[in-house]
Amino acid sequence: MPHVSDSAGELAKVLPDSAARPTRSRRRPAPETFDPRRGPAGLDVAADNAGEAKTAIAGSGAANGVAVLRAALKSVPERPGVYRMLDRKGDAVYVGKARNLKSRVQNYTHLAGLSTRLRRMVSETAALEIVVTATEAEALLLECNMIKRLLPRFNVLLRDDKSFPLIHITADHEFPQLAKHRGARSGAGVYFGPFASAGAVNRTLITLQKAFLLRSCSDSVFANRTRPCLLFQIKRCSAPCVGRISGCDYAALIDEAKGFLSGRRADVQARLARDMEAASAALDFEAAALLRDRIRALSMVQGHQDIYTPGVDDADVIVAHQAGGHTCIQVFFFRGAQNWGNRAYFPSHDRQLAVEEVLTSFVGQFYDNRPKPPCVLLSHRLVEQELVEEALSLGGRKVTLAVPQRGNKRKLIDRIAAAAREALGRRLAESSTQRQLLDGVAAAFGLPAPLTRIEVYDNSHIQGANAVGAMIVAGPEGLVKNQYRKFTIRGARLSTGEGAAAPERQALGGDDYAMMREVLLRRFARAIKEDPDRTGGAWPDLVLIDGGRGQLGAAQGVLDELGIGDVPLVGIAKGFDRNAGRERFFVPGRPSFSLEPRDPVLYFLQRLRDEAHRFAIGTYRARHAKSLGRSPLDEIAGIGARRKQALLHHFGSARTVARAGLAEIERVPGISKTVAKKVYDHFHAGG
Repeated sequence: MPHVSDSAGELAKVLPDSAARPTRSRRRPAPETFDPRRGPAGLDVAADNAGEAKTAIAGSGAANGVAVLRAALKSVPERPGVYRMLDRKGDAVYVGKARNLKSRVQNYTHLAGLSTRLRRMVSETAALEIVVTATEAEALLLECNMIKRLLPRFNVLLRDDKSFPLIHITADHEFPQLAKHRGARSGAGVYFGPFASAGAVNRTLITLQKAFLLRSCSDSVFANRTRPCLLFQIKRCSAPCVGRISGCDYAALIDEAKGFLSGRRADVQARLARDMEAASAALDFEAAALLRDRIRALSMVQGHQDIYTPGVDDADVIVAHQAGGHTCIQVFFFRGAQNWGNRAYFPSHDRQLAVEEVLTSFVGQFYDNRPKPPCVLLSHRLVEQELVEEALSLGGRKVTLAVPQRGNKRKLIDRIAAAAREALGRRLAESSTQRQLLDGVAAAFGLPAPLTRIEVYDNSHIQGANAVGAMIVAGPEGLVKNQYRKFTIRGARLSTGEGAAAPERQALGGDDYAMMREVLLRRFARAIKEDPDRTGGAWPDLVLIDGGRGQLGAAQGVLDELGIGDVPLVGIAKGFDRNAGRERFFVPGRPSFSLEPRDPVLYFLQRLRDEAHRFAIGTYRARHAKSLGRSPLDEIAGIGARRKQALLHHFGSARTVARAGLAEIERVPGISKTVAKKVYDHFHAGG
């Protein structure tokens, strides 16, 4: 029996006595001890040494899954930790935590007491891995972190993990800057947030500029100003860059801004009102008018507080509404007694899960790598709420979870619940409309319904330079952006025959047909290799090509070569006058045709085509911008930054280097004869 360490976070290896072993090895990074003071963001639970629990038995079905778990029980400890159930491919199908790992795993071996969802999960289990932790709270944090990293399909999944914007008042300059910030709080200064969206933080920044006249320019721009910029002219900056305000007065504005963002807005406004009255009494009407405008700007912020409750100063309000097997979770941010916006989430989960279970998983994943407020108000009591509260408080200040039952806070919960109900209704209506549009596409092209995956392809380049291909994906839930793919055109036609020689190189230049062939060949050759049985959901029900009959013929040739005869292809091309609404559709074996100008299906296909074009253009521009900073010298192996600088200092440009003779290159300081020969051969190969 393997040794199980008492160290928190160490993995316990569990190998059954059976001779059966996992059929697929997976390379994993080194283990890392779990430290609650670091938070879950730094966790890496996969390991190679004594700490990782693996149990695998070949086969499928509930009986084999139960056999896997029973074999593991011989060595699973009765301690807190996290367990992972893996399928035959080594992918996680479920991640869970337990106070007693042995007892929890044993529960899964009694199929009669399990729900249909859990029986399916056990039937797909071919391996078990465990991670032992010191406490159940640590196990909960680890579970949330692993769910977000591994995305097991039987867990509740929070797929939107974007960071929230903040307001940053810097502290490393005589005149601090007011700026929007995302990411780690590594810079000096004070941060305020989070704000729910970029729009919310931008509106607040504009208001703060009007109210406190703080600079927003970068330090480099500040240092090189010789006269006030436009923001000074429109009364959104005090122009400290050119000495229009003293350092002492600017520091007072900074203190007022910090006080306002910290919730002391009444004090700030009262002080401004007194200053305005004093300026008016002194007949300094210009100063009084400026103070009046600043007070109005602050009042605008309060005017946008459409949902606010006295007493909710620094808190997040998380409200869930469930209907039709779907859940909408609204998160409102209150900081400094101000409402800083909200965001709606639609986590992916099994339809049978209760709203309390969904909300519990959401809360753990939502705060996995985000700062936590001192108070979180909830619409429903969480499963093991005290444990979640303890886990969120590890390594930091105490976090209180509360479910208001009466009073103003309950009214706030009810108002936000109404917003969640409306958002979920819109979401379900959009899904229904999307389904109708997909059925309309199937009817227009004579395809069997329902369609679950449409792929759209487009290319972008200028005279063949920086050529890229793009693929977007649409399904019943709309655009599936995590399935988008970029293709760097390599100019190679990949052979698919057995025993084929190395890929035959050909200059594609501006050959759109060859580019489309390359993109589709790479896409579907990989699909055949990775999912030959088409069980992974990555095969399209329809492929849309941005182009006419020529592009369609190139695409059809690729599929024929790969032996794929059941993936429908459609070309979409604009009419002779290139106007949207006059598109022609090309289907193999049928004459081209158009749809009615007001047909919703036509609008839907236009949006898909335009989205593919937008994605391709964006990819091309990013590549083009990157290429502008590159030099031909960067392509020469062995030419680093110093040698490149020496060549450019000597010759003045890379073009002159390319024209230079071998003897002249050898005279460059720091360039040996061997390196000079390499540089010369690079520019004169075949010459």
